[in-house]
Amino acid sequence: MRLNFPSDFIWGTSTAAAQIETASAHNWRDLHSKDGYIFNRTTDHEKRRKEDIIYIKSFGSMYRCGVDWARLQDAPYQDFDLKVVQEYRDFFWQLKAEQVEILFVIHHFTNPLWFEKLGGWLNKECVPAFMNYAQQCMANFGDLVANWNTFNEPNVYALNAYITGDFPPHKKNYFKANKAIGNMAICHNKTYALLKEAYPKKPVGISLNTAFFEGLDLVGSLTAKFTDWWFIKRAADLFNKVDYLGISYYAHVLFKPTAITAIDNADKLENLGYPHDDMWAYNPKALAPIIKRLYSKYKLPILITENGICTSDPQRRIESIKDYLKVIHDLIVDGVPFLGYIHWSTFDNFEWNLGPTYQFGLVSVDLQTKDRTMTEAGIFYSNVCHENAIDI
Repeated sequence: MRLNFPSDFIWGTSTAAAQIETASAHNWRDLHSKDGYIFNRTTDHEKRRKEDIIYIKSFGSMYRCGVDWARLQDAPYQDFDLKVVQEYRDFFWQLKAEQVEILFVIHHFTNPLWFEKLGGWLNKECVPAFMNYAQQCMANFGDLVANWNTFNEPNVYALNAYITGDFPPHKKNYFKANKAIGNMAICHNKTYALLKEAYPKKPVGISLNTAFFEGLDLVGSLTAKFTDWWFIKRAADLFNKVDYLGISYYAHVLFKPTAITAIDNADKLENLGYPHDDMWAYNPKALAPIIKRLYSKYKLPILITENGICTSDPQRRIESIKDYLKVIHDLIVDGVPFLGYIHWSTFDNFEWNLGPTYQFGLVSVDLQTKDRTMTEAGIFYSNVCHENAIDI
């Protein structure tokens, strides 16, 4: 069966600067990941931009990406390093010449070390420091940007940095998590207003991470309901000043009574009969009720800003793309307005605290040489993008 998508449907892929560029003076540098690698050299993207453009342009008309805040600004309120600005501008210009538009992500998890030393997102005095960074992003890159995400998954950042402790600064304090995401929301609202004043016709959103939370016992059910409220509903309400709902989705998270993931408990998921990738239980169909619920409340168009599967098997990735696009097509048929689909990720990269062996890339990256290889999944997705349709 062939599924055709609307003629103006956006196709693309997404990356984060810190995950594909060599670590600068940011708060993730030298972190020891779960799989034994050190967060320093990632994929050499800053050395291979021309090569990487060849891959990026094969995956649709939009590239969702960001810049390295710490490379651009090594002290609060300092003017951006013009050499680094020009490096990024040259890259964006080359993409534009290839008919690829930029969806610019202002903040994607990493902070300069100076920002952390000032207290980071727990210190409200850091709000004006971030706003200075955001305004300089607008001034230096705004003419080359077609679409904006102020923040990438602020709910993931707050959860992992201040509740689970998996992200820097590795704190475990619910109230600090609330303070951090609250300060990020203040920055989002201020940045949204500035962006709409400067570029009124360019859409602005965030990427809200979503998941399907399910309890397998009484305590697990209570935990799942609370997590759903805090992670999705509360975060969506905090960041509701947007032109569209940017949604990322990867996970079906089970609680019995604590979270069961494939990262630590793949055998439990298998014993329970749940399919999974290398990180989470796998449930594409659960995306539909989440989208319907959010659209019903906010009545804004949907852009999938991130979606993928953690696996080194290109055939599994192909099947996953088919599964998710079938769900999205069904939602479109049901009347939910979709702007497009941005796949995560263009390349295998350094998967934050887990490390580079946790792979999402349509293009594989050799762990030692950093050489790129287009995968069968990459070829498949490229065809989908060019045909604006998929055979399932």
